[in-house]
Amino acid sequence: MRSGITHIQRFRTLLSLVLSFCVLMGYHAFGQSPSFKTHMNPVIPGDHPDCTLTKIGKHFYTAGSSFNPTPVIYHSTDLVHWEAVAQPVSAEWVNYGDSPAGGCWGGQVVYRKGKYWYFFSRSNVMHFTTADDIRGTWSLPTAMSAPPGVPGLGYDNSIFIDDDSTWYLVVKNGRENNWIVQLGDNGQPQGAVYDLRWLNPAPTYPFSWAEGPVMWKYKGFYYYSFGLNVGGGQKVFRSATLTGDQNAWIEFGDFFNLSDPLAPEALFRNPNHNSATVMLDDSTHWVVHPLWRSANNNEWYGQGRQGLLNQVRYSANGKPTADYPTNVQRNAPLLPSSGIPWMVPHSDFFDSEKLNPEWSFLGQTPSSLSSLTKRSGWLTLSPKGRNPNTVIKNDGEHNYSLMTKLDFAAQSVTDQTGLWIFNGLQTLRAKLYSSVDSSGNKIVAFSYKTNTSQVNSPVAGGGTIVWLKLVRVNHVLTGYCSSNGYDWVQVGAALNVADMDGLQPDYNAWTGNRQGLFVQGKSADFDCYVYRDAYTPILTGYPANLYSRTGIYTMDDIRDREWVLYAGVEFGSTDYPREPSSVAISASSATAGGVVEVWLDSVDTGTKIAECPIGNTGSWSTFATFTVDLLAPVSGNHDVYLKFKGAASERLFSLQWLTFMDKTNPTTSVEGEELGDLPIHFELQQNYPNPFNPTTVISYQLPVSRRVTLKVFNILGEKVATLLSEEKQPGSYTVQWDATGMPSGVYFYRLTANEFVETKKLVLLK
Repeated sequence: MRSGITHIQRFRTLLSLVLSFCVLMGYHAFGQSPSFKTHMNPVIPGDHPDCTLTKIGKHFYTAGSSFNPTPVIYHSTDLVHWEAVAQPVSAEWVNYGDSPAGGCWGGQVVYRKGKYWYFFSRSNVMHFTTADDIRGTWSLPTAMSAPPGVPGLGYDNSIFIDDDSTWYLVVKNGRENNWIVQLGDNGQPQGAVYDLRWLNPAPTYPFSWAEGPVMWKYKGFYYYSFGLNVGGGQKVFRSATLTGDQNAWIEFGDFFNLSDPLAPEALFRNPNHNSATVMLDDSTHWVVHPLWRSANNNEWYGQGRQGLLNQVRYSANGKPTADYPTNVQRNAPLLPSSGIPWMVPHSDFFDSEKLNPEWSFLGQTPSSLSSLTKRSGWLTLSPKGRNPNTVIKNDGEHNYSLMTKLDFAAQSVTDQTGLWIFNGLQTLRAKLYSSVDSSGNKIVAFSYKTNTSQVNSPVAGGGTIVWLKLVRVNHVLTGYCSSNGYDWVQVGAALNVADMDGLQPDYNAWTGNRQGLFVQGKSADFDCYVYRDAYTPILTGYPANLYSRTGIYTMDDIRDREWVLYAGVEFGSTDYPREPSSVAISASSATAGGVVEVWLDSVDTGTKIAECPIGNTGSWSTFATFTVDLLAPVSGNHDVYLKFKGAASERLFSLQWLTFMDKTNPTTSVEGEELGDLPIHFELQQNYPNPFNPTTVISYQLPVSRRVTLKVFNILGEKVATLLSEEKQPGSYTVQWDATGMPSGVYFYRLTANEFVETKKLVLLK
């Protein structure tokens, strides 16, 4: 018996050591990879306004305003990698409404007395839902009642739980109504009410709206922080006691480090509306917050108020200051990611029992209008009477290739189903869809505003199944259709949707774009949704994350040991029968070049699937395609990392795009139209007309983003006009020169785009 106990003890000891080793290795694999030691904001791309943050054990949860799309709770173990885990408010809720500025405002999940609680506002009335499991079924919302003397509970509120587990609703209702309201165990106001109306009194309103208040506790002190307004600014106060007494609160001023010397050049500026801070086991403090691009960079307002992560540091007198969101890599929290991928929309093959929580419905939507069981492995969507029905995700990146396979038998021109992207105001929509024309012929159409193109459906005979692909290259969308998912036909010309991506005229412009599937007129079945197809060229500019000096616009001036990330790449599965055989990379180099290593899911600790040597192409403006076979089989959905190796002192190469070759269909074009008409080289064209009087047009094209100048000189070499001087994205452009007031003669125009310089002659003849 004693011997048996000894063996059991030894087994338990060995098992404990093995488990400990596995935990350590798992932590190393997911938490200590070089690609996880730093992060580049935003960590949650797309529209995530009014962020809250809750730490529950080793887990973190964030939520916020969703407006008309149903809200999502995101989960993380490292504060950098996030996954959608819950839809806490059912789209079926009859009080949800259906208007762009409606839906849910604010939103925070907390855990108390064995239950998850989600608090949010709808039409200035606070509600909560509950669940026994964060991923489980959530109750229908319960409205909260304001305590006597408090004129309503407002919106953009948060929850603060004190050390003794007493919890409070931190209330904002109008410009001057700030309150701290104790809650009872039933989630309703009960107990103390602290009046903070002294904070932002009428008529001066010294802190504008003093909105989105949050609270936390550190070293026995209570911290109260709020945003000025949606345009930016965040303040913080502190008190030794929880009280409404103005004299007890010390104003610490700005919460974010506005004096950061890099702040004026930051892509994201004027941060505010942050969450409460959380403290980790290593005593570091962190905050998530939304932020949109400033007026200087307003071409991507359509991506909404994206979710950023920054560290908070306390001074000797206890003042907290959060890092300003500058365009640099930040040290990431020392936490394991637990294998959670980067948060972008991911592929869905609709083989689960319930819809993935990444998907939101738009406005109040009865559950009878969607089904995953009516047809196994397919999502069935039905329209809302005469109105479209849709499932959508955040449209948070600049480049991707959406793809779906659908079954739809249209009977009239108003019967439409397919892919679409629309703005938060729901006034601008780009659609790629299956339908019929006025003669009943099956078509695929591509439209934006008044611009509509169509082609005959590639489906022959009585077939109803068609593939659609919508490729985004920055502001340019290109639509394709196919009968088999291999052979693609372009639908009309590419469409520029820069105005949809830009600043909208209404106050609700900070509600970002969405992408997804829609039906109108008749029900349709969808077999899959792919966000980033591995076999469609992936533009290397604007990676999801990076460790590089090149910045976020383009992969240029690449150096040894730098890396970049492209998230959510779909390689294939049983439901999407594809298998890659090789990778192709478009690159240029005027040095000895180097090697691009291709890794899945993390650098060094993930799976290396390729080593692609990049050689000298003759110049930095000359791009060539380099192709190598893969080192290992690949399937499923992965984050793809590129790690760069070469001489430590040299600029190695520039990258334009990468793509994978499908061994099941090796004839697929690498440099086909799937780049959305993206140029493959620099070019300055001859002006037209030439000679001219008094105006002429100059055209040029860029394969990668560059700072571009276009200047005109006279025959003496004197500059007479600067037509352009700004950062431009890849694409083809035209510029007009009006030479009114200039004398007749020979002139020269010069285009400079970093290393590319070209000059041409033009003649003004009056």
